[in-house]
Amino acid sequence: MKTINKLVFGAVVLCLVSCASTAKFPVSSVTPAAVITAEMKQDKNKNYVIEVTAKNMASADRLNPPKNNYIVWIVTENNGTVNIGQLINKNAKKSYLKTTTPFKVSEIFITAEEQGDISYPSGIEISRTHFSRKR
Repeated sequence: MKTINKLVFGAVVLCLVSCASTAKFPVSSVTPAAVITAEMKQDKNKNYVIEVTAKNMASADRLNPPKNNYIVWIVTENNGTVNIGQLINKNAKKSYLKTTTPFKVSEIFITAEEQGDISYPSGIEISRTHFSRKR
């Protein structure tokens, strides 16, 4: 019975993991030590859940010129570029953002900005990547 439970649990985990699309950002010339990944999956309401994780990312106030925060942007198929939020620094080693959007995402990028509630990117672009088109 335990073997069957383990097999069923493993199959469920495999299905959940295979439904997500993961994108790794290229090394940034602005923050070269940062390792940034994004994961996107659809929820039961057909919205897209996006999780961005940045490890070893320099604080925005240490950039040249200094900025106040990092903003995550998506490029959508029909709605252009959209601000989806700020990377939150959990500790000195990890920054994180988890958000939900109704827009289908083709590209995702991060900028360093003075303000967090802006409608269009104007600061330093940190890195940019594309999601695969398997969905």
